[in-house]
Amino acid sequence: MRRCVRSVRRVVFSVVATLLVNVVLLGTVWFVGMRTKWRPVIDVQRRVNRRVVNPRQMATAGQPGAYAGVIRHVGRYSGRSYETPVVPFRTGDGFVIVLPYGTRPDWVRNVLAADEAELVHEGETFQVRSPLVRNVQPGDVPAKETRAMRLFGTTECLVLRLA
Repeated sequence: MRRCVRSVRRVVFSVVATLLVNVVLLGTVWFVGMRTKWRPVIDVQRRVNRRVVNPRQMATAGQPGAYAGVIRHVGRYSGRSYETPVVPFRTGDGFVIVLPYGTRPDWVRNVLAADEAELVHEGETFQVRSPLVRNVQPGDVPAKETRAMRLFGTTECLVLRLA
């Protein structure tokens, strides 16, 4: 009987240890992939955001006090209207949106192609134009966001000017 209990304990320990190692390994691959902008990891994260995170954020995005705003843009090929949650930061003459996934997301390419968009932030709707991708500069985003950006190796932002 004791041998059986020991065997079961060993099996349970092995399963738990294997699961823990796999979780740590996946977390490391995700973190390194995000930091280095490794395309397979970025693409998986974008798909998860599109299917899971974005629909939940859209429930409050753009409303007063919400973390996220909404960028309304037109598909560069389809001509369809889209709404995407983003995190805009107000500047003197417009907004800055940090690009943690680089310039590849469809919404970024759509806004750049159209040269304009509509941004809903804090309950207000703004017409924005002349989008420009550049490196984030000091003062563009709050210190809390800057720390997260450094952690994930994010350097680019989209600058939008008020129309």
